[in-house]
Amino acid sequence: MSAEILIDTNVLVYAYDPRARAKQQQALTVLRRLVVNGHGRLSTQTLGEFYTVGTRRLAPRLSREDAAGQVVALAAAWPILPVTALVVLEAARGASAHRLDYWDAQLWATARLNQIQVILTEDFVHGRVLEGVHFMDPFAASFDLTALDSTH
Repeated sequence: MSAEILIDTNVLVYAYDPRARAKQQQALTVLRRLVVNGHGRLSTQTLGEFYTVGTRRLAPRLSREDAAGQVVALAAAWPILPVTALVVLEAARGASAHRLDYWDAQLWATARLNQIQVILTEDFVHGRVLEGVHFMDPFAASFDLTALDSTH
């Protein structure tokens, strides 16, 4: 089993959001852990969403230059998985089959097609499994940080 973990945009955004201090600290702890163990992965979708959220919804907002710089830094620090035509097709199937929002389905499809068995996100119920992909909410009370160190 793969030890790789796909990181959703919300985890990255909380690392930059001083309005939610507890979530910011947890996001930073989780991201540091994934840097140390080398298990973290990002997708091109996540990078694009991070730029958009950072320049539109964060308070204070990131300037376009700062957001672009952060995207460059993230792309240099993490392995990046592309959104391909096959990912889009699988996302459309998953959105229909599992009644998912398309963008959530695209993240799921990226993980599934890259044989990544864990997505770190607050957008799904902690512990949910869809076709072999497990969703872990790093902000859930039952989240176990040591789970990031091993295969699922």
